[in-house]
Amino acid sequence: MAKDLYAENKMLRRRLDDYIAQAHRNEAKLRRFQTHELRLISLNSLFELIQNVLYPDPAVFHWDLVTLLLLDPEYEIRRILEEEGVNLADHPALSFAAHPNDLDVMFPVSLFAYLGPYQPQHHAALFGATRRAPKSVALLPLVRRGKLIGSLNIGSYNAERFVKGVRTDFLEHLAAVVAICVENATNLERLKRQGLTDTLTAINNRRFFDQRLTEELDRAARDGLPLSCLLLDVDHFKKVNDNYGHQTGDQVLREVAALIRAQLRGSDVLSRYGGEEFAALLARLRAAEAAEVAERIRDNVACHRFATQDGLPFQVTLSIGVAAYCPRQPMDLDAQPRGEVLVGHADRALYEAKSAGRNRVIIAREAVSAAAEEWY
Repeated sequence: MAKDLYAENKMLRRRLDDYIAQAHRNEAKLRRFQTHELRLISLNSLFELIQNVLYPDPAVFHWDLVTLLLLDPEYEIRRILEEEGVNLADHPALSFAAHPNDLDVMFPVSLFAYLGPYQPQHHAALFGATRRAPKSVALLPLVRRGKLIGSLNIGSYNAERFVKGVRTDFLEHLAAVVAICVENATNLERLKRQGLTDTLTAINNRRFFDQRLTEELDRAARDGLPLSCLLLDVDHFKKVNDNYGHQTGDQVLREVAALIRAQLRGSDVLSRYGGEEFAALLARLRAAEAAEVAERIRDNVACHRFATQDGLPFQVTLSIGVAAYCPRQPMDLDAQPRGEVLVGHADRALYEAKSAGRNRVIIAREAVSAAAEEWY
């Protein structure tokens, strides 16, 4: 009897020691997670946030793979990152969903984390950029106000690391913090851009264009890739205001802005340049390629049915000037004069399009800079 009590007491002590050791491990894990989460909360840059999510300290988090999928139907997050100079191709662990349905299929039953074996038919898109597929995964939904905004995905080469039934308190709390931080960082970027947005058309304004022009020219010169500029002007816009009223004129500008944007890539820069004039920057396109885009824009606007406040249909057209900077050798001009020259060439091409009868696309043909061979 005494031996049985001794053995039972010894077993209970061993269990107690195990519980205490587990509690210490959980406490240490909690401190690691809290430190990481506080760092995420302190970051103001969206890119810094994403970097810290994708590349956590390996000494703290023993994760083999981490990827991040974000909902970005309007290309907004990607545009923010590209404007920060981020080359998305350098970060294959970061991906984007264009439609909420792309996320819903990952969590069809509920917005709870999935822990279990790696299933290529379901998870390859999340870990496809990795050299080696994981054996087990933890897929953590990023949720704000009951809606999925992304997924934080962790992979392990150990098939037993992430299995159904394992507690996910720390991981789910981390996912909640990441979701809040992504939303806050995106909102902060929106606030920064409010002063760079045209309130009528909801596209960027002249100030934003001038800022991006310098950045895009620097990038073009650095990478040795072309940069095209379009200047687009609504033909006889004064007559629209005079004949149909300023409310109709404002609606025309909004619709024209939307028609232009529909033909551009998400990474292209579109701004209201002033009045009825718009400007666009198309990276990596030569003048002839940019002119094809411009022609599609011109045709779409010409075929579009505009309407007055009373429903009376009418049509408007665009004249478009195209110029391109194609770096071939180092230039003496800095980015600002290059920008002035590029826009100047596009403006002269636009003037030529107006003079030739409007509703047409003209490519700038003459250069007036010291590096004339670089302009087309």
